[in-house]
Amino acid sequence: MPIITNIDVMLARRKMSSGELAEKVGITPANLSILKTGKAKAVRLSTMEAICRALDCQPGDILEYKPD
Repeated sequence: MPIITNIDVMLARRKMSSGELAEKVGITPANLSILKTGKAKAVRLSTMEAICRALDCQPGDILEYKPD
């Protein structure tokens, strides 16, 4: 899939655990895992906003396009 998620990179930069991010965003750790692995088919903008708020970043820091 040409859309890559860099949530793990941002978590490492912010020294935050996945569980902590899931709690701050208000989603389950399982749903965060689906987002992190790129298996999600869609992401709500409200979820993206909450992730960006929690990680103090921009959507472009999390999502990347790499053509096949």
